[in-house]
Amino acid sequence: MAELKFEIKQHIGTLSENAKGWAKELNMVSWGEHEAKYDIREWSPDHARMSKGITFTVDELASLKELLDGMGLDSFE
Repeated sequence: MAELKFEIKQHIGTLSENAKGWAKELNMVSWGEHEAKYDIREWSPDHARMSKGITFTVDELASLKELLDGMGLDSFE
């Protein structure tokens, strides 16, 4: 199996962390030497392994933000 090439270009923030130390993060990641995209997935503490995740272009992330803003999440406590 071919080696998966990736580079975390920018760590934006951590959403949560589980008991084994894996953290769900929002990062800018370049996969296979392509342009970096926004990426949400869980990473091992050393960032050598990762779970399945989802990537977003700038436009997709903006659309997601609009959807979340429309949900009225400000009212959650």
